[in-house]
Amino acid sequence: MTHPLWNDEYWLLLLQLYLKKPVGMKPLYSRQLVDLSLETHVPPRYLYNQMFRLRHSNSPLLHLLWETYGKQPKKLADDVKKLKRMKGFGKSEKFYDGVEIKETFEKDFRPLPQNKQLKPVMLIMILDLYFRLTPITMSPETPEVRQLAKLMHITPQLVADVMDVFQFCDPYLNRDDMIINPLLLPCQEIWNRYGNDNPETLSALAAQLRDYFK
Repeated sequence: MTHPLWNDEYWLLLLQLYLKKPVGMKPLYSRQLVDLSLETHVPPRYLYNQMFRLRHSNSPLLHLLWETYGKQPKKLADDVKKLKRMKGFGKSEKFYDGVEIKETFEKDFRPLPQNKQLKPVMLIMILDLYFRLTPITMSPETPEVRQLAKLMHITPQLVADVMDVFQFCDPYLNRDDMIINPLLLPCQEIWNRYGNDNPETLSALAAQLRDYFK
């Protein structure tokens, strides 16, 4: 099924991304693919599937695309720049003027109002680690905490602080003390989405999201 915001001109953007070294399919949550999703408001998974189609070039349109640009990176770069100027990339308020955009995945990759160092995708990563540790090991000194903090370019203390908030979201801990923390609401939202689901689903998502931070 075609996404309502997909435009065949976006094949140029996907081809340029595909041809970037190392040439080939880019991970589902690679930073470049996610950034393209945020520009176009087309979800990463849809763009990933389109890139897979591009790889096989099994239609006249895609065959022509490869014939025209496959060995002419400069022409491709020039036409991509032209496309972005025409479409108003980087000026989304003009690009989507008059079009109703209901944001979904975009919010996961944007900084939290409560703490600009964090994004919902980072809370997802921390929640995945939360389920692998015990409360006593949810500290900045724990190697797994330090490794995750390094991957996401934040401090181990911040990771530990988020885990402490997740303890108040965890119904199995029955925390009866009070917490006043601006991160409680976004942490609760992530818990509601993933905390009561199959942990393998969360683990698989977290493994894919690691590509975003590389």
